[in-house]
Formats: sequence, C-alpha cells, structure tokens
Amino acid sequence: MDALERYIHDHTEPEEELLRELDRETHQRMIAPRMLSGHVQGRLLEMIVRMVRPQRVLEIGTFTGYSALSMAAGLEADARLDTVEADDELEEMAQSYFDRSPHGAKIRLHIGSALEIAPTLGTEFDLAFIDGDKREYPDYYRMLMGDGGGKTLVHSGTILIADNILWSGKVAEPIARNDRHTQALVEFNRMIVEDPRVENVIVPIRDGLNLIRVK
Repeated sequence: MDALERYIHDHTEPEEELLRELDRETHQRMIAPRMLSGHVQGRLLEMIVRMVRPQRVLEIGTFTGYSALSMAAGLEADARLDTVEADDELEEMAQSYFDRSPHGAKIRLHIGSALEIAPTLGTEFDLAFIDGDKREYPDYYRMLMGDGGGKTLVHSGTILIADNILWSGKVAEPIARNDRHTQALVEFNRMIVEDPRVENVIVPIRDGLNLIRVK
C-alpha cells in the first residue's frame, strides 16, 4: 500500500471487526483474494445503499461475502439483499459470516448461475451490484434490462454498480483475440454509454466502478 492509499485508508471510517476478520481469512485461504471488495470500496457501497435506501438489492458474485455484508449494513431492517454465487465451494465460508453478522438476516445466498436465478426471484430491484464472471457482464445487463424478451428486473431510478470495469487498464489497450474477459468488459461499457435508457459515470476507485442509473 503506497502513501496515498494508506492516507485514504486511515481517513475512511474503520471497517467492522467481522469484516476485518473476513478480509484476513480471505487472504489466507483464497487463491485470488484481490476479488474481495475491501475496506474503502466496502464503505462506499454501504454509503451508496444508505443514500439510495433500496428495499430490494441484487448482488451478482458473492465471493466470500464482504460486499454483501457491507451493503447489508446500510440496508433498513425490512430490506433484503439477494446475492448469487456460481462457485458452490464458497457457500460455507460466506454463509458462516452472514450467520455471525447482525446484518446477516437481511441476506439470502443463492448458489448457481445469476442468469438463471435472478429472473426467478420475482421482483424488480432498486439496486444491483454486478461483480460476477466478467465474460457475462453484457448478459447480466441484458437480463436486468429485460432485453431479449425477458421481464425487466429494474425500474426508473434503479442504480446499477458494475465492479472491475477498468480491468487493470486493459480496457484502454489493444485486446488479445483470446482475451474474452476484456472483450466483454469493453462491450459492457460501450453498451452502457450508448443506451439512452440509462446515465452513467465511471469512477476509478480500485479497479473501476461503473455507476449507472436507469432513467
């Protein structure tokens, strides 16, 4: 962590002890711990939730549960967050932290494909955090917006937050023919900026967040 990152970290409200423990365990046990949202981004997600005050939140990509717990901390008592994780090997760890959190009762964990599960949840979402398989980002967007004949899962005023949108800067560089992750992220960003149904801004925090509002 360089001096500026340390300054930002030290001047952001401290993370809860349970989240600090989850961060440590994720770095000890996971092959790619950088996938964890972490302290500053977690606080940003919590702050956005507090400002938007959503009743129904969708998260695509749970990983070990840090971002879900961060958002749940900002939710009102009667709100709910549905989080979908494709890797069933992560279920036990994430659920164990949900069970220990005072905010865990607001979270429902689903294991499987978000493209299959989200449309079955029977609701429109006030906020969606997209952090799943980068190759599926365009499909997540089409699903949420109801493109392709499906029922829309959003409404006017819904906030979409897409993580890792800069992909370590690869989106602004020549793309290898076999680099499906970067190709999909470039397509996603293009879809957003060209879609008259939404407005957006890319925020270069960590690996980039695309903040999108449905008009």
